[in-house]
Amino acid sequence: MPNPTAFDVKEFLATLPEDPGVYRMIAASGDVLYVGKAKNLRKRVSSYFQKTAQSPRITLMLSQVARVDITATRSEAEALILENTLIKRLAPKYNILFRDDKSYPYIMLSGDAFPRLAFHRGSFDRKSRYFGPYPNSIAVRESIQLLQKTFLLRTCENAVYAHRSRPCLLHQIRRCKAPCVGLVSKEEYLADVRLAELFLKGRHGEVVARLTEAMEAAAEALEFEQAASLRDQVRALQAVLHRQYVSSTGEEDVDILAAVAEAGGICVNLAMVRGGLHLGDRAHFPKSAAPCEAAEGLAAFVEQHYLDHPPPARLILSHELAELQAVFEAAGRKVVAGLPKNEMERAWLAMAENNARISIEARRHAANGARQRLDALSAALALPESPARIECFDISHTQGEGTVASCVVCVDGAMKHSEYRRFNIAGITPGDDYAAMRQALTRRYEKVAAGEAIAPDLILIDGGKGQFGVAREVLAELGLEHLTTVGVAKGEERKAGLESLIVGEGAEPVRLRPDSPALHLIQEVRDEAHRFAIMGHRARRAKARGRSALEDVPGVGPTRRRKLLAHFGGLAGVAAATVEDLCRVEGISRTLAETIHREMH
Repeated sequence: MPNPTAFDVKEFLATLPEDPGVYRMIAASGDVLYVGKAKNLRKRVSSYFQKTAQSPRITLMLSQVARVDITATRSEAEALILENTLIKRLAPKYNILFRDDKSYPYIMLSGDAFPRLAFHRGSFDRKSRYFGPYPNSIAVRESIQLLQKTFLLRTCENAVYAHRSRPCLLHQIRRCKAPCVGLVSKEEYLADVRLAELFLKGRHGEVVARLTEAMEAAAEALEFEQAASLRDQVRALQAVLHRQYVSSTGEEDVDILAAVAEAGGICVNLAMVRGGLHLGDRAHFPKSAAPCEAAEGLAAFVEQHYLDHPPPARLILSHELAELQAVFEAAGRKVVAGLPKNEMERAWLAMAENNARISIEARRHAANGARQRLDALSAALALPESPARIECFDISHTQGEGTVASCVVCVDGAMKHSEYRRFNIAGITPGDDYAAMRQALTRRYEKVAAGEAIAPDLILIDGGKGQFGVAREVLAELGLEHLTTVGVAKGEERKAGLESLIVGEGAEPVRLRPDSPALHLIQEVRDEAHRFAIMGHRARRAKARGRSALEDVPGVGPTRRRKLLAHFGGLAGVAAATVEDLCRVEGISRTLAETIHREMH
């Protein structure tokens, strides 16, 4: 129960309105402990202080409550949206908060005259059509490959499409009808687009029937090549439809949500059926470590997920949930949600529940393995405790060109991709790795010294004594010499397993056994830093080399640049042109021609 000295519960409850709204449980320190919504604020908030049988999580929370703040809204749907916003912004300790994952992939048909079929993540463009979401990128790419093979739609970027003068390889292997060079009429291409759209909407039977009808008509007209092509399309579609090991006789869109709570935690597994085809699933785990029941976790996931992603017409749930209507009102959709109704739905749910248990076990196993490796690393380096946060730095360049430093982060034994950082190195002698490392470390840890960033428990430097010495100098200058730093020197012939660890100035390098879990963790983090640095370096180098000198000429935009390159056959031709030659290009005045000539030379 709440602390009786915190506030007068009886007096507070008497002032509560019976409107819908949001309430916030707040501790004496001012921290928000919990955010909830209510159809009736008085009834919902009163229930916390009148019930005797609360869950352990809620009982613990109530013991810390010093006051309750409320915000009345006009409807329960409004309250739900406000609750979701506050939970994501405040991350209260006792709310069940799932990772804010808006990265579900979609299939896109662009709004171009000859629409492009593409993989899509992110915000939507009004001119394009989107189909999904899909549980993972594999499901999207498999669907795109099928559609490409069946309907021969283009997948190339517009920049490539607009500048082709002959068909590409995809046309040669019968994966595209080459609209880029006019080998298909707009009417025929758009007819294929309409069939692809019907298929993506789940109307598979209608698509197969239309293709079969067209095949028979072509055969009757003695257009046997066209008939054979349509026959291949029908076979490709039917092969995929028959390959589905879990499919329905209908063409419905369904989400299956199974919540499982075990000793290893709670998992909500979301499986997706689109057009009657089972596309796969994805496991979701809450951020908070506070224990909760499966039904609580499922309710929290449904509320948070379907405010960001449009729900299908049917949700199959592992637990009966009350008061879901506000969720779907806020999403603007009519949805039938509940327990499975028939044998097929029960089979779908059983598979989702089994996958949730598998995910929990895999997560538990990974956590145990990570803990063992961290403990081994702590023992090998004689650290007072296992390092919760490890940061590793590496430098990449090609003979001094495009130098990039990487910083990757490992938290509790798992790589934390969202906290990776790259540093474009400038103002140093090309090829000076020590100066590059100094610059990267200074830029990263001056924020730690200022109290604006989290300090790591262990810093790994990919390099030998020289790189290690630079790192210690930088940390000393910033007043951070207490941070544990280790240099990872490559072994003989750069073979994995022969690395030596530089743990201090004048100290003998530490050599770990090749089968040591501690060494395996160091290698994993070091290799990830290496990979991330190389990717950044290659991108920076490609950008520098691929940049046209014309991009720096004032007055020459994309249209004029294209005309100049087309007229002279490339950048070399533009550079060799005289002012008079440049003046002959449409849209290039003499003044601009003189500017171009001067800038190019």
